[in-house]
Amino acid sequence: MSLHNLTNLGMAKIFVSDSLADGGFGPEMVWIPAGSFKMGDIQGGGLNREKPVHEVSVGRFAMGKYEVTFAEYDKFAEATGRKKPDDQGWGRDNRPVINVSWHDATAYAEWLSQQTGQTYRLPTEAEWEYAARAGTKTKYWWGNEIGTNKANCSNGSCKDSFRYTAPVGSFAANPFKLYDILGNVWEWTCSQYESKYSGQEQRCAKKSNKNNRLSLRGGSWGGGSAGMRSAFRFVRRPTYRSGGVGFRLARL
Repeated sequence: MSLHNLTNLGMAKIFVSDSLADGGFGPEMVWIPAGSFKMGDIQGGGLNREKPVHEVSVGRFAMGKYEVTFAEYDKFAEATGRKKPDDQGWGRDNRPVINVSWHDATAYAEWLSQQTGQTYRLPTEAEWEYAARAGTKTKYWWGNEIGTNKANCSNGSCKDSFRYTAPVGSFAANPFKLYDILGNVWEWTCSQYESKYSGQEQRCAKKSNKNNRLSLRGGSWGGGSAGMRSAFRFVRRPTYRSGGVGFRLARL
C-alpha cells in the first residue's frame, strides 16, 4: 500500500491517498473510527421511511474526504474508454461528478480497487449516516437550524452563493473532516432501499438489476433543507442519472 499526504491529526482525521498503478493518486480518504449510533429519526417528526430508530455498530473504515470530482472520474473514464458524464455547463475539475448512475459509481470503485490493490466501494447506508452524523444527534451535523451558507442546497433554504453545484470543499467540514456530506449532490450508497429499516441498510446489495431500488443520501444543490437532514433517505433505480446525483466512496 502506498500512502500519500498522511497526516496524523487524531482518530477520524488521517488523510489517505492510495497510489494508482497508472500514475497519480486516488481520492483523499479520511479514516472513520469504529463506533455505535442510533440510526434514523432520533428527534421525531421525520418520515416513516426513517424508522424504526435502531442502534447500529460500524467498524472502522475510510470515507472520501470529498465527493468524487469530475477530475477523478474523468481519469477513470479515459482509462477505461467510458463516455464522460455531462457537466451541464457548470464546470468540471474539482466540482462533484454528476449524471452518474449507481452502475457508473460501482464501476469506478472497482477500477480504483484494481488500480490500488485496496478495497473501495460505495458506503452502506448505515456507514453513510454514521459518518454524516459524526457523533452528533441534531438534524444537521452543525445543529437543528439550517442557518446560512452552511451547505449547498436551494438558495431559498440554505442562502448559499451557488446556483448549481459547488466546488468540493466550499463549505466547512463535519467533525470527521468530511466535506459536503450534506448538500451539493445526492450520494449513492451500496444498500438496497427498504421502506422501513430491517437490515439492508447495514450491507451492500449483492447484485443489482434494473428493477432494484438503491438508497441515496445527503440532499443536493436543488433540494430543500429537509432533504439534507442526516436521517433523510432518498431512493432511485440503479440506472438513474441526474444533475443532482453524484457519490463518494468508502475504503475498507
